[in-house]
Amino acid sequence: MDNGDAAHTQPTIYDVARAVGVSIASVSRVLNNERNPLPETRERVLQAVADLGFIPDGAARALSARLKEVVGVVIRRPTAVPAAGDVYADEEESLQFPDLINRGIEVAAQHRDFNLLVCSVDVDDHDYSRRIFALARKSDGLILHEQVIGPDQLARLSRQVPIVTLAGVQTPSTTNVGGDNVSGMRALARHLVHDHGFRTLAYLSGHASSPDNIARHAAFGEEVTAAGAGFADGPQWQGNYYAAGGAKVIERLLAEGAVLPEAIACANDQTALGVVHALTQHGLDVPGDIAVTGFDDIPVARHLRPLLTTVRQPIQQLGATAFEALYAMVCDGEVAGRNIILPTTLVRRESCGCAAAPGLAAHPAAG
Repeated sequence: MDNGDAAHTQPTIYDVARAVGVSIASVSRVLNNERNPLPETRERVLQAVADLGFIPDGAARALSARLKEVVGVVIRRPTAVPAAGDVYADEEESLQFPDLINRGIEVAAQHRDFNLLVCSVDVDDHDYSRRIFALARKSDGLILHEQVIGPDQLARLSRQVPIVTLAGVQTPSTTNVGGDNVSGMRALARHLVHDHGFRTLAYLSGHASSPDNIARHAAFGEEVTAAGAGFADGPQWQGNYYAAGGAKVIERLLAEGAVLPEAIACANDQTALGVVHALTQHGLDVPGDIAVTGFDDIPVARHLRPLLTTVRQPIQQLGATAFEALYAMVCDGEVAGRNIILPTTLVRRESCGCAAAPGLAAHPAAG
């Protein structure tokens, strides 16, 4: 083997970090005896160095020193509008779906010795982009929850740091992670139409511009109409992913004397919670009078009465996958532009009319 081949096969700090499952900055701390790394981490790094025959050089040390070992996470927090009686007054303080995703990010980051900086963005905040760009300067990369920044600013931001979006749209300079909305909603529509025989169904939407909402709406509507059933949607069915928003839609329709459909598919579980509450407050039985379904399978869906039929996403895994995708871009040179889709599962419970059954098994969404 000539010298060129030897140089080409020489192990790098990236190889050591990958073998141990930590960041290159963590490897650097061990090699330079800095910041008192955990004894277990130190032992594993030194073992990998020995096994691989890694010889540190100045370039590797300089590269690892540039890492901050910090990932910025930006959450979209739209202002909730409480329903009558302020039943949902504290809802904005408990964003169950984003909070569960963030827990997945946090656990994955801890495994890699990274820390999180979390920033919330309100849709009514006209100065939010300044704070996001400031966060980027403090981070090795960003994970952006759905629709926190416009396409032009996203393109500009991605030239500053690596970016992974959650429930967004992949671009040449960003990677996206999301759930399989299409398979999940098609399976749900088939279940409601074919298994239960519903002939009139509606979709109560989330944010109109949300890629998740757009995909769920289209897949559900197409499947319902293909089966010859009646499908209701439109401005009167516009929610906002909140229980308060779902309740407000139902309150308005009932006040107008509208004839409600036999089944309402909600854009997410939080919306469904509000719909069930509003219907029961008006003396309507779920599912006896109207079936209601959700999407996500947040923990409260398993304790609602009636138990909520929904489409389950691996919520924490979405967060963990987003972090690992960003880590690969930051530390391994992974290229952007991927669209990572995780599977969803139809979960049949009482709110659609299925019989109650303890430990009811989930049914695959695809098919």
